[in-house]
Amino acid sequence: IQIYMIVEFSVKNFRTFKEKATLSLVASNYDKDTRENENIYNDPKFNLRLLKSAVIYGANASGKSKLFEALSFMKYFVVSSSKETQKGDKIDIEPFKLSSETENSPTEFEVIFTHNDVMYRYGFEADKKNVISEWLYYKPKTKEVELFYRDGDSFETHLRNFSKGKTVIKEGLVRNNALLVSVAAQFNDITSIEVIDWFKQLKSISGLNESGYRGFTLSKTDDPNQKDNVLNLLKAADLGIQDIKLEKVDINNLPKDLPNELRERIIKEINDEKKELFSDILTSHKKFDSNKKAIDNVNLSLDDDESSGTRKFFALTGPILDVIENGYSLIVDELDSKLHPNLVCKIVSLFNSKELNKKNAQLIFNTHDTNLLSSGLFRRDQIWFTDKNKYGEAKLFSLADFKSDEVRKSESFEENYIKGKYGAVPFLGFFDNLNNILPKYENEE
Repeated sequence: IQIYMIVEFSVKNFRTFKEKATLSLVASNYDKDTRENENIYNDPKFNLRLLKSAVIYGANASGKSKLFEALSFMKYFVVSSSKETQKGDKIDIEPFKLSSETENSPTEFEVIFTHNDVMYRYGFEADKKNVISEWLYYKPKTKEVELFYRDGDSFETHLRNFSKGKTVIKEGLVRNNALLVSVAAQFNDITSIEVIDWFKQLKSISGLNESGYRGFTLSKTDDPNQKDNVLNLLKAADLGIQDIKLEKVDINNLPKDLPNELRERIIKEINDEKKELFSDILTSHKKFDSNKKAIDNVNLSLDDDESSGTRKFFALTGPILDVIENGYSLIVDELDSKLHPNLVCKIVSLFNSKELNKKNAQLIFNTHDTNLLSSGLFRRDQIWFTDKNKYGEAKLFSLADFKSDEVRKSESFEENYIKGKYGAVPFLGFFDNLNNILPKYENEE
């Protein structure tokens, strides 16, 4: 089984993160008796206990989404910097702007991960014009070995294990705004390809806009082998859906008022490009008689008849199944948007499960849904917070960072979070004050 697990991700001087912020998926030792069998993968080679899920809480604008943007940018730049940018193109990063110390300093990214029984540590520093430094270490056995270190346009490389990379450097093929690892992978350096492969499996989606991945779920549903898996996930969510059917667009029955240009494009895609277009998804529900006995099935339109939560859960099933089947990592910004807390719990349980998540896929998401804190699904080291100080600097910390006498395993995490015990909640004193002021004006015309 291929294991693609995130061990740790760090970012410094990016958007709202002035100081280094580190999200660690390494399980803490003092939670060893809590959900140890379900929520943790034991990596025997590196003697590591890695968490299969993590949740991030915080007030609006406290940095929750910015952390995911940092990881998404790192992925994009690693996968694309050698082929999608030209000499002189700007690098699309924003340093922390609210301090004279950092506004002209480089941004730093580093990730530690395991892939194919090897542990890698890869990172780079960049500003808007140049890659300032870049490094890659790997640990094939017990000792970490430096494969290369780049300082501006000077490079140190490992003689034997990074020889293709050395050739690329010698030929002057690494631009000042591209990453060595991206260029070396294009010239078939095996280690660089492994690094790029790991980044490609990192799936990042927005919970606010499911239309972006709904098409992916539709293609899964159209495959008879995959349709059962989609249906099983929908049934497990207890949405009352018995079956799903895709309604394909029939070019002989297109609406009469359809603009000509659109009509021609649809006909071209179906005839020339042999694409299948879907007009709707039908969900089948049981119909009952007056004695509550099931007598028939009724088809409902997913778009017209089902709730926004059901539509979003349907769209999510494709990416979730893909990640679970392949052991990938799924990063979701605002997972709880439009979803009932019970559905979010179902998704978390799926990733934590030993039986259902056999390849140890990881789920990292942010949310405002405090119900999860009292669900018993998480250990303290899986619960993270972002908090912003009065200088606009965000920091990232986990419940496991508190001393064990400050945060006991048995206490109500949800209640304490809402009370502000852990920080990371919006300051609502202004609103309390507003409530005292408003009644004075209520009777005024």
